[in-house]
Amino acid sequence: MARERLQKLIAAAGICSRRRAEDLLRSGRVRVNGAVAQLGDRADPEQGDAITLDGRPLAGPAEPLLLLVNKPVGLLSTCSDPHGRPTVLDLLPADLREGRGLHPIGRLDADSRGALLLTNQGDLTLRLSHPRYGHRKRYRVWVTGVPSADTLKRWAAGVPLDGRPSQPVAVRVLRRSGGATCLEVVMGEGRNRQIRRTAEGLGHPVRDLQRVAIGPLRLGNLPEGHWRALDRQEWQALAEHPS
Repeated sequence: MARERLQKLIAAAGICSRRRAEDLLRSGRVRVNGAVAQLGDRADPEQGDAITLDGRPLAGPAEPLLLLVNKPVGLLSTCSDPHGRPTVLDLLPADLREGRGLHPIGRLDADSRGALLLTNQGDLTLRLSHPRYGHRKRYRVWVTGVPSADTLKRWAAGVPLDGRPSQPVAVRVLRRSGGATCLEVVMGEGRNRQIRRTAEGLGHPVRDLQRVAIGPLRLGNLPEGHWRALDRQEWQALAEHPS
């Protein structure tokens, strides 16, 4: 085995993405053969290099896992919470929660529900979460009131947030009922609470937000609060065919 960059080895162990591994290296939490490692350092565990993170030996490459979860409202899209609030990992059996390195790919805020992917593959996390890879996400959004055609046009063009323009999105009306409107929103960008902030800024606050698809992967009939492992065909579709 050739010497590999440390961030790649950390990601392969299922600890986190390569980008997060770079942060671990910058903060001095990684050591190789007892010496604090630097960003750009390489190692070869098969040749005896001992890599530790926070003093604990780095495990070998993790068994690849990719799960689809139908997240209910109220759960955090994180591995743990310092305040003890429930997370998406609480939906999994103990043998998957512990020691497998599973972490969410991207986020759904606690008030939102729907499709969320979990994996222990850092490279896959980067590929499926970074906008440059083109994976678009589809949402079903109930908003208060009836947005006008002009409002929907402004939304589709990309509403500025935090002083920066947003990327254009696809938005269309699915149905209207009881003073509320159900919209389909398809977007590649994923800023913090972007749909909620956009809808609020346009005068139509969100009542319910559900992510129904990630790229070619649809939530389908997976019950809320349940999960399933993706098969190799679905892995390949996600990796090769952004949509």
